[in-house]
Amino acid sequence: MKKREDMNKMKFAELGLEETLLKSIELLGYQYPTMVQARVIPKLLKNQDLVIKSQTGSGKTAAFGIPILHQVNWEDNAPQVLVLTPTRELAEQVKEELFNIGRFKRMKVVAVYGKTPIRSQIKTLKEKVHVVVGTPGRVQDHIDRGTLNLSNIKYFVLDEADEMLNMGFVEQIEDIIRELPKDHVTTLLSATMPEKIAGICERYMKDPVFIEMEQDVKKPMIDQSIYEVTKGQKLSLLFDITTIVNPDTCIIFCNTRNEVDTVSDALRAKGYPSDKLHGGMEQDDRTKVMNRFRKGQFRYLVATDVAARGIDIDNISLVVNYELPEEPEIYVHRIGRTGRKGDEGLAIAFVSPSETGLLKSIESLIEEKITLKTPPTSAQVLAQKPHLEEKLDREHVVKEDKSAALDAGILKLHINAGKKTKMRAGDVVGAICSIEGMTADDIGIINIVDVSTFVEILNHKGEGVYKTLQNTMIKGRLRKVSKANE
Repeated sequence: MKKREDMNKMKFAELGLEETLLKSIELLGYQYPTMVQARVIPKLLKNQDLVIKSQTGSGKTAAFGIPILHQVNWEDNAPQVLVLTPTRELAEQVKEELFNIGRFKRMKVVAVYGKTPIRSQIKTLKEKVHVVVGTPGRVQDHIDRGTLNLSNIKYFVLDEADEMLNMGFVEQIEDIIRELPKDHVTTLLSATMPEKIAGICERYMKDPVFIEMEQDVKKPMIDQSIYEVTKGQKLSLLFDITTIVNPDTCIIFCNTRNEVDTVSDALRAKGYPSDKLHGGMEQDDRTKVMNRFRKGQFRYLVATDVAARGIDIDNISLVVNYELPEEPEIYVHRIGRTGRKGDEGLAIAFVSPSETGLLKSIESLIEEKITLKTPPTSAQVLAQKPHLEEKLDREHVVKEDKSAALDAGILKLHINAGKKTKMRAGDVVGAICSIEGMTADDIGIINIVDVSTFVEILNHKGEGVYKTLQNTMIKGRLRKVSKANE
């Protein structure tokens, strides 16, 4: 117990991190390292191969992201970091978090995955990129096309390795590993450790250090319970349970797209503020749903397991396993949506007679007997119904994005000139640094595309730079400069 207390009291500033990262970390609201961060960061700073077994929601992305970004060299043009994730949603989530952490170091982080235009990804990969986050299929596609340069990769991260195993990505992962430079650092993260994942560790890692956050994985702070119910009774029981629990936020997991559609339609018909997420939806639509859920614009999300890897939201009140997953490991990831970062959570599973075998496998994995509960009575449901209706009628309070404090001091400008007019980063930096009171430290990420240049102005100096650039020469002439978000 003493050891855990000491870890929780450690400050990020004591880890020897550079000031640009410490500034981002503070603005993102990270006060102290989580348990997994306190154990991982010092070892990755020493460039040790790591195998991390830890529950989702324990701060794993920052655990590997902070020390890796600390060691990335901004000057190098070729990617130095490759992160593989099982789903598009997780790729976007990891990209966003690494971008935020590396914001003041001007880290360029890109995500590559399927169902999105590959041409725009190819164009982006030709520019200065420090970190590439992607799904195995699309990363392999870029490797085959010669559009992803791996020659300078120093850090390779395999995130949610057990899910990639469940999705059949193992062969692709091994093909990608064989393409990497021999002298690189590997970090593998997994909530569970199946035999095939252990085999990857043995074949491709150099004396890896194993970090197992056993308390996180085996005994999460989640009140788990099951209800025995026939398939035909599930929808009625769902309404009864949500009336009794009356959650602020809830994720309902189904195994198929059709079941998601059915449950989602039923919730909406009852007036529940809800939406759905499954692999049959267009990527843009999936992203919009995720963003709306993060902001609290609706309370109930019905989803297939595509969502289990892409939701980084604190304070999920309730997780419902409307159907048990085919793989016990997926159950661990599903319930990991609640009870995050030390908060208590609630997870309920509906178990039909045909699913008793799956239930036994889950209990064997988590080494715990899940409590069997009796469905609520009609009188109990009726008594709680006014409270549910009051909450359904209440206006939603939109949550502030966790990067809001980070964004507050940054203004992104658009300059109406780009590669076709031979605009270079040095031209932009020179013009901005000629303004009184400005230095290179006040300039963030510069992105130059065909006919446009985007530049971030840091440290609350954006408005002044914007006004001054209206009458300042850039590369020998006045350019139209506007605020990018307008």
